[in-house]
Amino acid sequence: MPVYILDETCPNHFKLGSASKWWLQQSLEKLNVSLEEKLHIQKGDPLALLIDWVKQHKITQVVWNRCYEPWQISRDTKIKQVLIDLGIEVKSFNGHLLWEPWQVLKKDETPYRVFTPYYRKGCLSKPAPRIPTPKPDNLSIQYVDEQNHGLATLNLMPSINWYQQMAEQWQPGEQGAADRLAEFVSQKVNQYKAKRDFPDLEATSGLGAHLHFGEISVHQVWYSAIDACNGNTEDPGLDCFLSELGWREFSHYLLYHFPTIPKENFSPKFSHFPWRKDDQALKAWQQGNTGIPMVDAGMRQLWQTGTMHNRVRMLVGSFLVKNLLIDWRSGERWFWDCLLDADLAANSASWQWVAGTGADAAPYFRIFNPVTQGEKFDKSGDYVRSYCPELSDLPDKYIHAPWDAPQEILNQAKVVLGENYPKPIVDLKASRQRALDALQQNKALSQSEP
Repeated sequence: MPVYILDETCPNHFKLGSASKWWLQQSLEKLNVSLEEKLHIQKGDPLALLIDWVKQHKITQVVWNRCYEPWQISRDTKIKQVLIDLGIEVKSFNGHLLWEPWQVLKKDETPYRVFTPYYRKGCLSKPAPRIPTPKPDNLSIQYVDEQNHGLATLNLMPSINWYQQMAEQWQPGEQGAADRLAEFVSQKVNQYKAKRDFPDLEATSGLGAHLHFGEISVHQVWYSAIDACNGNTEDPGLDCFLSELGWREFSHYLLYHFPTIPKENFSPKFSHFPWRKDDQALKAWQQGNTGIPMVDAGMRQLWQTGTMHNRVRMLVGSFLVKNLLIDWRSGERWFWDCLLDADLAANSASWQWVAGTGADAAPYFRIFNPVTQGEKFDKSGDYVRSYCPELSDLPDKYIHAPWDAPQEILNQAKVVLGENYPKPIVDLKASRQRALDALQQNKALSQSEP
């Protein structure tokens, strides 16, 4: 009896964002079809609902795949114990990670805090991830009509149709995941290391949301990529891609061992950092109206498509927490609402990485320059032109810094800074120095503590 329960007892901070709700709607529709329209859908308190199920239908066994967010672990532990006390056999399985977080520890039995030794020495020294098993040939499904409240009762779809472009680009569901994986391993995995940093090339896997919603197993992805490279794990493209799956593992690992990272700086050294509150600048960043083309292109891509290229995620994150001096948690909340692949572990760990506050983080003084990054990774400006069409007619030389273009060039390109494209909301050089000064201020305050 397949059951999906939307947990309404979830803490507010962890409720699904708008983009995730849209994806979940499509995913459940596809899952229901694959289960012969026999998926039971309910919402409410999972414990109360499951107790009702087992009592009404004389259930003898309940099984699920494990979740790893702190509140989910607490919830599932309680549910398991209550069901066991009722005489129900309960089994949980790992369908989400290659290695369980409690299996990979240092020699002193403490958790790793740095990615490379975690992955290279910790994970890769453990037994290889399990090989996926095939889909059952015959699946006997029992269905009880009155126990299915229907997908519409979850109220996942937004009232405003802002998701049209996402719907055209993505195919949620198991088949969409399988198709995307097949395309990636057959055409892109060998070139992953060489091309992954160029946002106009679409050289990454695009599997984030499929993995997050369980439409494909990370074990399938791991072995499909290895098979596509004939088992040569020293292939540079394959090794780089597998290490990115390792970073996904590391994010969940950090969340498991350090469950406060969604809200608190991993590094206490940043407890006195002088973040600025600037609602106007935050809104400009959210809407892609900062006047910095690579930043604006990334934020517009996020809003329009529900995703953002990973290199650009680092740029927009650095710009927010360093050039604007706005707390990384403001960025994390916006990404949580807008990303189709919004994942608490990855979102928290990655934002803390770029902010310099996290485990194995980029040093705070490493401040990405979005102009030079654009010139390096979007040399012809194709990515910027895709999402900032008002700049389309600018020459490549000025596409990443239109404020440097002579007035004659701006006139020819029909660009009027401050009118049809914003002037920069901060000076990159001055704001970089302000960030470095703030870092010194934080350091001084931290050292003055008794």
